[in-house]
Amino acid sequence: MKLPGGMNMQAAMKQAQQMQQKLQEEIARIRVEASAGGGMVTVKMDGQKNVLGVTIDKEVAGDVEMLQDLVMAAFNEALRKVEAESQAKMGGMLGGMGLPPGLF
Repeated sequence: MKLPGGMNMQAAMKQAQQMQQKLQEEIARIRVEASAGGGMVTVKMDGQKNVLGVTIDKEVAGDVEMLQDLVMAAFNEALRKVEAESQAKMGGMLGGMGLPPGLF
């Protein structure tokens, strides 16, 4: 089966698999850092949403409720950053394939 532009389906599928593998490798290399409370809590995360580190300022360690809020805020911001970077990489890579918008 030929696709628009003359590429056959098998070649297109192979290209899509190669691009998916490359995309997964790119996402795995993502590293983000997010903080809350003016840097009192910092979370480092990779592109697969694994936490690589958490830093907590000693000044906030005594206030449990504030610490909980700051940790939650830092984690949520780190997740948001990973999602944004992943989407940017995905959009850039899929845009190069010439696929119609909304296909993935």
